Amino acid sequence: MNVERLIAEAEIIVVCGSGGVGKTTASAALALGAARRGRTACVLTIDPARRLANALGLEELPDEAHEVPLPAGGGRLFAMALDAKRTFDRLVEEHAPTAEARDRILRNRIYGQLSSAMGGSQEYMAMERLFELHEQGIYDLLVLDTPPSRHALDFIDAPNRITRFVEGRALRTLVEGGLRVGGLGLRALGQASLVGWKALERVIGVTFLSDLTEFLLAFEGMYDGFKERATAVRSLLGDRRTVFLLVTTPEREPIEEAIFFWQRLVEAELPFGGVIVNKVHADFLGDERHRSPAALRRAALAQLAEAGLEASVAGRVADAFLAHQVLVERDRANVRSLARRLGSEPLLEVPYLDGDVHDVPGLERLEPHLFATGA
Repeated sequence: MNVERLIAEAEIIVVCGSGGVGKTTASAALALGAARRGRTACVLTIDPARRLANALGLEELPDEAHEVPLPAGGGRLFAMALDAKRTFDRLVEEHAPTAEARDRILRNRIYGQLSSAMGGSQEYMAMERLFELHEQGIYDLLVLDTPPSRHALDFIDAPNRITRFVEGRALRTLVEGGLRVGGLGLRALGQASLVGWKALERVIGVTFLSDLTEFLLAFEGMYDGFKERATAVRSLLGDRRTVFLLVTTPEREPIEEAIFFWQRLVEAELPFGGVIVNKVHADFLGDERHRSPAALRRAALAQLAEAGLEASVAGRVADAFLAHQVLVERDRANVRSLARRLGSEPLLEVPYLDGDVHDVPGLERLEPHLFATGA
């Protein structure tokens, strides 16, 4: 994989992977690498663990872009954390037909619960925020750090969720049934439904139907705007300016997660940039790897003795070295299997680094590996 060319050509990179594979670190390093090459880059996270702030050496990240100081010249680096509720609010503010309708929705208790709890809302709002930022034209590159990859279907389907919601039969029936503020007006629902609503109102409170009515009536003029925006967001996801990258480690379970997500991307016909295999154990043996463990241990003990280590310490070091080589062989076999299943798709290996990445200098240690020119 040629990451150098990737960040030069892409405008949006969506980074996906299962938990613990270094996805957030890779996202931050990609944005940093773009900034160091003269681009204005912004990395955005919707990971609820908020690891991005830690990777950049920051206490916290706001919903608005925060500039990260760079040690040298070049471009500029920004970072931010998604506030799904605030993004939903901005969407309402943009599409509300009047200022009065906007205010009625934003202060409505039904909307308050809906905007926080609607299934897939976080994933959709991530796409919506990407769309907003891309439309502003401030950044040359946007990098999105996503939640674990089993939510892949939520991301792929996110723009359609809001369309299905605003076009939902239940909402349409309620609105078209003649709801009126302060009254029941549920003629289209029938007598049985009215009994149910009255019972629900007694349990929830006398203001529930009034709140629901106010929300639905205010929301009614926004269906087309929401649908058009969802279509535009879906179009941007499939655009050549957008690239999906997968991050995995050379272990069986994360690789299966990566394959699962890759298959979903292919089925959805979304642009795929390749796989980054992170935390690959370095092979120090080269052509010597085919020697037996016993022969390797004897050779290691001999070299350690020449270096002046006492026998007990040398024995522990030699055993640790052999244990490391077991991981090397496991990694090599799993990466070969991954490459075979991906076929001709690009793949890049990044070695296992000592220590956690918790600041910009730490991210810079990844650069010679992540931006190594590939085929």
